[in-house]
Amino acid sequence: MNHKSTDNQAFSNSILSWYRSNPRELPWRGTQDPYKIWLSEIILQQTRVAQGLPYYYKFVTQYPTVKDLAEAPEEDVLRLWQGLGYYSRARNLHFCAKQIWFDRAGEFPNSYEELIQLKGVGSYTAAAISSFAFGERKAVVDGNVFRVLARVFGIETDIASGKGKREFQELADQLISKDEPGEYNQAIMDFGARLCVPAKPECESCPLKSSCFAYTHNLVDSLPVKINKTKVKDRHLHYFVIRCGGSWVWKRRNSGDIWEGLFDFPLAEKANQEEEHQLDLPVESQEVRKFPKKYRHLLSHQRLHAEFSEIDIDARYQEKLQKWAAEEGFMMVEEDRIEQLAKPKLIVNFLNDQGF
Repeated sequence: MNHKSTDNQAFSNSILSWYRSNPRELPWRGTQDPYKIWLSEIILQQTRVAQGLPYYYKFVTQYPTVKDLAEAPEEDVLRLWQGLGYYSRARNLHFCAKQIWFDRAGEFPNSYEELIQLKGVGSYTAAAISSFAFGERKAVVDGNVFRVLARVFGIETDIASGKGKREFQELADQLISKDEPGEYNQAIMDFGARLCVPAKPECESCPLKSSCFAYTHNLVDSLPVKINKTKVKDRHLHYFVIRCGGSWVWKRRNSGDIWEGLFDFPLAEKANQEEEHQLDLPVESQEVRKFPKKYRHLLSHQRLHAEFSEIDIDARYQEKLQKWAAEEGFMMVEEDRIEQLAKPKLIVNFLNDQGF
């Protein structure tokens, strides 16, 4: 497609003009503090602003400086992140804070090329921090920007392909304002998030509609093009909720699988929904009760099907159970401490349904 059909300068001016006329008050806007900008960008990856905003406030309250975050225990960081999903972001956030505090004396890098070397900081986040905090002329390209550029300039290249990413980045770098790179980056992201939205965009009130390729060629619903090659895997999980004498049995999840570092219950993974599993416990007198509700939880590459069984064990077996739990890599947690554990959303949903 020919990118020259829309004048670059006119495009940038229209985006900035719309942004200035339609301000959105967000706590990280107007600041040049790289810590707060970095925090907001990591939280907002794969998260809507409305969902991410309370987490941003929690983090800047609990960890007002990169030093506070760097010195926090990982478990506390994961607990604060609970409910946001994609927990590798939280672990990378914590690791990166330690990099900046301990290796760089608390100083954030001030250029795209240095920022992208940090743990968990990709090209989009590096461009956002370098332009917002340091005025570097480096264009951000996120889902919103892909959508705006694909529609306005009529680009049919697959945005998930290497070729597409290079093509969009090259165009975005040509379009970015020379004088206000940070403001322009915020403007185009906002434009995509609020006006040029995925479904039912507000084309009639769009300042670019007369020069928009997708609008004039009736292709708004067809652009951008994304060929999804990701195969979604189904997993069947049977959790065992074991209680004894005011304590519950929990397991901290290992690396190499989903939810690393978070806490859930002992489980058996099944080949299919029908397969039945029992748990080999060290005591015989026990009643197993299956909860009637089945749970379905979607992750980016996995579809989880979960069921829960409850096992109440007489308090006189607590010492025996404690020994078994330690041998099996589990831990006994007193009921009043459960709230402090960092747990995946699936487990939180189950506990909420039980009124816990």
